[in-house]
Amino acid sequence: MAEERVQRRLAAILATDVVGYSRLMEQDEAGTLATLKARREEVLEPVVARHKGRIFKVTGDGALVEFSSALDAVECAVELQKGMAFANAVLPEDRWIALRIGVNLGDVMVERSDLYGDGVNIAARLETMAEPGGICISAKVHSEVRRKLPLDCDDLGEQQLKNITARVRVYNVRLASHAAPVPRGLALPDKPSIAVLPFNNMSDDSQQEYFADGMVEDIITDLSRFRNLFVIARNSSFTYKGRMVDVKQVGRELGVRYILEGSVRKAANRLRITGQLIDAATGGHLWAERFDGDLEDVFELQDRVTLSVIGAIGPKLEQAEIERAKRKPTDNLDAYDYYLRGMESLYRWTKEGVGEALRLFYKAIELDPDFASAHGLAAWCYYWRMVNSWMTDRAQENAEVTRLAGRAAELGKDDAVALSFGGFALGYVAGELEEGAALVDRALALNPNLAAAWCASGLLRTRLGDPDAGIEHLARAMRLSPLDPLMIFMENFTAIAHFYAGRYDEAWPLAEKVIRKQPHFLGAIRVAAASNACAGHLDKARRFITRALQLDPELRLSNLKDRIGWHTPEDFAKLVEALRKAGLPE
Repeated sequence: MAEERVQRRLAAILATDVVGYSRLMEQDEAGTLATLKARREEVLEPVVARHKGRIFKVTGDGALVEFSSALDAVECAVELQKGMAFANAVLPEDRWIALRIGVNLGDVMVERSDLYGDGVNIAARLETMAEPGGICISAKVHSEVRRKLPLDCDDLGEQQLKNITARVRVYNVRLASHAAPVPRGLALPDKPSIAVLPFNNMSDDSQQEYFADGMVEDIITDLSRFRNLFVIARNSSFTYKGRMVDVKQVGRELGVRYILEGSVRKAANRLRITGQLIDAATGGHLWAERFDGDLEDVFELQDRVTLSVIGAIGPKLEQAEIERAKRKPTDNLDAYDYYLRGMESLYRWTKEGVGEALRLFYKAIELDPDFASAHGLAAWCYYWRMVNSWMTDRAQENAEVTRLAGRAAELGKDDAVALSFGGFALGYVAGELEEGAALVDRALALNPNLAAAWCASGLLRTRLGDPDAGIEHLARAMRLSPLDPLMIFMENFTAIAHFYAGRYDEAWPLAEKVIRKQPHFLGAIRVAAASNACAGHLDKARRFITRALQLDPELRLSNLKDRIGWHTPEDFAKLVEALRKAGLPE
């Protein structure tokens, strides 16, 4: 039987993407989705139709459009940017929906209504090179439109586009001032700063995704031990997982100078890691390397990646710090594999996920009883069990937290992860506030870039009666992880600190902001009720208590401590009185 011939045609492809999509979703998920839907219906679809285009793929924050003419594609791109800028004029600047657009002319493969091939891929790569509110086009498109449209273009020269073999000459279309700027990114720290993006899993087995993610997490941990670096936390870096990104925009959103991206391939007992270090300000590559070895060499390969980064951006770092960064949590690869699987399960944040993570961490401990980080993360699982009312025997689980945290401290004298998570659980769950805070302080001395440790310190300092120090430490955590999916917890902890500091008019707006993001977050609802009651807003406070009782019908002043962890007696009495005023039953 003759092989079916692949259908091809020449097409102009327009690729577009929303700038700062993660930031917009973190600020207001429902509002962003509603605005994007409106822009698609009111701007994108009508403009594309007027220029005889066909939208053949839509993602959460982008679209691919086919045109039979390069002229139509570029005219559509220009009108689309004008329309978006006009629509943005009625919004606050930090809510603007700004686009980047790339246009290419090339051969594409056709499969039903979808298109594939370099013609599409180049358009997508050009989009990532465009400025917010701007347009980049290929040389083929430029030659088609330069005498037909009144456009000024800047020749950016031949560029090596990601995963495209041949270099492509790129032109930037100079638009009038209608193109919408986007809010300025975070200010750069006063030392070299870096974000490590999720590595692509290049293994044949998609189930190895956890291994690639774990590799990146370890590299982030290694880099974060260097005091002369500012390293973005894993939870913010991983908001870009599975997305095509513009490293310049990532640099602005996270407030860093350098981006590390790469891939992991695991096959049988062989391992390959590739890495690219990019200057986020220019998009230029500082180095690109490949690291090959046997699976048992996994930690050595991680070291080589880390030290290559350090060699490129921090050549004067002390040798002692380099040696400390090379210390690994375990020599048992099976225990390490269970640990990585446990981390993958934990990041689901569900009752089932936390239960599975706890089982896997215990399995790692069984295989390597000296694995400090597994002890620390197992202790932290009990924190999630407590705050979600999943505990079945509070006294027994408190005792287990104390045991696990003690072992983490004993085994992990140089392990900031073990000390941080173990210390947090010891203080919050088991009530050993001072001992827990001391472990977290040791973690921060070892790794001043660990956002989780700053967050733990912020809450424990607040619980120890120093809310101003708590707020300062929580602010450090939020800067190290500005797109953290757990940002609502850090914001709620900050609201709690303002409440105990007596700043009720700062506490209740922040707690209510958290509730708008997550309407079922019981902890934030309690803070909103207490701070509104103390601020004199009794009607609003009572409404929050009504909502709290809908979510937790058994909630009472008498069982409050079981749900919120440990406080100083004075602060707990203050919270009880505030919630009593708000109407919480005895």
